[in-house]
Amino acid sequence: MLKSIASRLATELAVREAQVTATINLIDEGATVPFIARYRKEVTGGLDDTQLRLLAERLVYLRELDDRRVTILKSIAEQEKLTPQLESALYAADNKTTLEDLYLPYKPKRRTKAQIAREAGLEPLADSLLADPTQVPETLAAGYVDADKGVADAKAALDGARAILIERFAEDAALLGRLRDKLWNEGELAAVVIAGKEQEGAKFADYFAHREPLKSTPSHRALALLRGRNEGILSVALKYQPDETPITQRSAYEELIAAQFGIKDAGRAADKWLLDGVRLCWRAKIFLSLELELVSKLKDAADAEAIKVFAANLHDLLLAAPAGPRATIGLDPGLRTGVKVAVVDNTGKLLDTATIYPHEPRRDWERSVAILGALAHKHRVELVAIGNGTASRETDKLAQDVIKAFPQLNLTKIVVSEAGASVYSASELAAKEFPELDVSLRGAVSIARRLQDPLAELVKIDPKSIGVGQYQHDVNQSQLAKSLDAVVEDCVNAVGVDVNMASVPLLTRISGLNSTLAANIVAHRDANGAFKSRKELLKVSRLGEKTFEQAAGFLRISNGDNPLDASSVHPEAYPVVEQIVSKTGRAVKQIVGDSIFIKGLRASDYTDERFGLPTVMDILKELDKPGRDPRPEFKTATFQDGVESLKDLQPGMVLEGVVTNVANFGAFVDIGVHQDGLVHISALSNKFIDDPRKVVKAGDVVKVKVLEVDVSRKRVALTMRLDDEVGTAVRSGAGRSDTNRRQNAKPASADNSGGAMAAAFAKLRGK
Repeated sequence: MLKSIASRLATELAVREAQVTATINLIDEGATVPFIARYRKEVTGGLDDTQLRLLAERLVYLRELDDRRVTILKSIAEQEKLTPQLESALYAADNKTTLEDLYLPYKPKRRTKAQIAREAGLEPLADSLLADPTQVPETLAAGYVDADKGVADAKAALDGARAILIERFAEDAALLGRLRDKLWNEGELAAVVIAGKEQEGAKFADYFAHREPLKSTPSHRALALLRGRNEGILSVALKYQPDETPITQRSAYEELIAAQFGIKDAGRAADKWLLDGVRLCWRAKIFLSLELELVSKLKDAADAEAIKVFAANLHDLLLAAPAGPRATIGLDPGLRTGVKVAVVDNTGKLLDTATIYPHEPRRDWERSVAILGALAHKHRVELVAIGNGTASRETDKLAQDVIKAFPQLNLTKIVVSEAGASVYSASELAAKEFPELDVSLRGAVSIARRLQDPLAELVKIDPKSIGVGQYQHDVNQSQLAKSLDAVVEDCVNAVGVDVNMASVPLLTRISGLNSTLAANIVAHRDANGAFKSRKELLKVSRLGEKTFEQAAGFLRISNGDNPLDASSVHPEAYPVVEQIVSKTGRAVKQIVGDSIFIKGLRASDYTDERFGLPTVMDILKELDKPGRDPRPEFKTATFQDGVESLKDLQPGMVLEGVVTNVANFGAFVDIGVHQDGLVHISALSNKFIDDPRKVVKAGDVVKVKVLEVDVSRKRVALTMRLDDEVGTAVRSGAGRSDTNRRQNAKPASADNSGGAMAAAFAKLRGK
């Protein structure tokens, strides 16, 4: 019989079944992953958020699998064809593919040639020739000619019999499984340019004559090939034998089919007829079906990997170091339309706006410097945030002149990613927040705020628009959205939010809340003033006890009635702190932040049936450093003066930059020239690495050396191994199969040196 879902998940995750069962119960009760991970460690046995996300995802899959199994069993039983052996096989099927293979012969379908042939009484002819190939097909078929049944002659009878055998061969579940595995392991994905599309599809030039093993095709290359096919540039096909193989030669796959049914070339009368049926079955039916299925499998795997990359980059970007509550000027650079200026205070409140024209065609440089200096002085600005789009470096130079002209202001300038700012500017949310403000000025506000607190600002933007993915428009959009939403939820809850300052979009991401409840919290705050305690949240319309349980620990109240409300200690665990207060005779305010005192406490002294050691240890950590922010310390990169475009780059230059995106084959770094450079995985470290994220993440400030510049193709090859010799850029093809095996070559050997960046460079940036 079928093992329980909990048992199967426990085996997959290598944890105890009791842990899985308890977690499933919590999920079914409506608990969120952040809440379970943070506040139910005793219940789950300490499963972390990664394990919980995987468990929740697999739980959905296995439940769908079991529902489908029930449907299939019922269908076959109604046909009175459910044997004990088939039932056992269906219960043993551990994935949807195997389940559907077993169901295939019994699946209701439109009338096929085989079905019509059976109705014409030709199945005995097929069975007879298969059982005894010594019989002459034409002679035997003559006895089945029946014009009334649509069998006009012997040829028609043999065609019908062959259709029956082909369907039988193609619906053998065990055989299909072997053929599928063999084709996946041995097949090759081949691409050629469609005649006449060479110039139009120049960006796909690396794939004009491309062939590689199907199963080892990396995610980014699979998506590039499929995009080329979808754009009508490439013809992409699955190959199972060399192109030069004679068409008359039987493939290994045909041999497998023949062997399964005892068919062979022994010189008997029906052997050729049977083998022709095998060939037709493979080439016209099974292979075509498996090709679609396996290319789809490759696409699914590529999607999953691309989504994983996007999610990891988004996680790093959202948890990038905040500059903090400091008055900031946001500059949204532009040429003809001017530079849009927005000033926000230390809470992100908009104070002032302006538009200046320092660049072409007006070149009103001195006036622009004066305006920015005056705004900075008036509003006591500390930071200048500069969007990294068009005219970014020119505007960065302007900010530098402002700093020189007004040294007493002690301004600091930082170039920040403006990805998604235009999406926010034109959104309904921005329109509600700034109904009277021009769309372009809203972008400047977003740029300023994302420097102060990237997480709080970026949650207002559709994660897909933030621009840290590869091929995000090509992957499964529902899966991408689900994965990115989970990342945003995890990041927001890991940091926590100040309930008296948080926006509706930020509150919406808190465990247990939705957009309606978030809006109700803000409305209550606006109507009644700041929340003084977490308990007051229960006064918010439609926010009940269950929601409070899920959300309270992630909502912080600074300077409230209870010091614990500013921490991540959940209100349900306040009795633990009260026990500490009672036993030590010290007030909560005296305990919070007193590291020496807290380190002298034994967690085991405060455990009980409800609160175990993990929870008490978490409480003591939080009391030691209440409301601690998991994000790193704020740092900025300094772009080199005079290096503002690709033409300013020279091989050998050592520059500072910011990692903007991390892919499986390397990291993209903004060095201030309007085109990110690529540090290939082989140039990230002197040691072998199999994952770039082990060395860098989005937002990191790094030093790189320029290896190669291709101005015409807008490509820059960089290295973080500063002793690498110029001209040793890896020819990645965005990663040929032998690239990783050469990673430790330092400096790069002649066979892989001096190459231009792969065509996938631009494609993988979604440009």
